[in-house]
Amino acid sequence: MRLVIAAVGRLKDGPERDLLDRYVKRVGQAGRALGLNSIDLFEIPEGRSSSTAQLRQVDEAARLLKQVSNAEVLVALDEGGRAMTSRTFAELIAKQRDRGAHSLAFLIGGPDGHGDAITAKADFTLSLGPMTLPHGLARIVLAEQLYRATTILAGHPYHRD
Repeated sequence: MRLVIAAVGRLKDGPERDLLDRYVKRVGQAGRALGLNSIDLFEIPEGRSSSTAQLRQVDEAARLLKQVSNAEVLVALDEGGRAMTSRTFAELIAKQRDRGAHSLAFLIGGPDGHGDAITAKADFTLSLGPMTLPHGLARIVLAEQLYRATTILAGHPYHRD
């Protein structure tokens, strides 16, 4: 199953990018035996409209959805979404893989949040916690949790209950 992270905002080169790349690489290595492909990462610039937050949300939502137009399952990350344990997250991924989904896309919105188009199309809304995270850090946390999910599914000792 193809894993995708599509996010508003670009992560600059440096320690944050290095950490993200490390987890993306680890998912690729650990996930192969589990039927999970490496993470495809798409980054789009923040909304072009300077007039209102709603117009920026509409613009960003359209561009995010264009990037993941072939994805079968869409997961919108939002602080108001469902929080879950790492084990439950791993089970969610395994369930999608086992039902035959070819792709699972995670969408990270911009500073104004997701537009209505994403909310309407998302199959699931996931929270990484009640605190607001910068887009770069949210990407890193998500990538680490995807890696953790692969290790849980593989029975690897990286995750300890």
